[in-house]
Amino acid sequence: VQLQASGGGLVQAGGSLRLSCAASGLTFSGYTVGWFRQAPGKEREFVAGIRWSGGNTYHADSVKGRFTIARDYAKNTAYLQMNSLKPEDTADYYCAVGRPIASTVRAQGSYYYWGQGTQVTVSS
Repeated sequence: VQLQASGGGLVQAGGSLRLSCAASGLTFSGYTVGWFRQAPGKEREFVAGIRWSGGNTYHADSVKGRFTIARDYAKNTAYLQMNSLKPEDTADYYCAVGRPIASTVRAQGSYYYWGQGTQVTVSS
């Protein structure tokens, strides 16, 4: 199983980016896809998650109203639309796959497949 995260880059504050997470060797059906991020010198943190089959979504408070996680069944790809980006959103963003229950969807330990990360830099 391989997860490929892409779409990162350099953007000015207030701008937008869309990250993609595609899988090979795995279909997302029955799983939850999560996005996490890790800024330099900080711990990795949950950003957003989506249950593939039911479509339930979860977003960290820090990104609610700005980021939206979505899925494309046909392409077996998850997306993270990031709007109104702030310098504090600068981080490496990772997608991950697992089967967490609702209370653990934000926990890294609930995910067992991880992508390689894509870098997002927001300039002020």
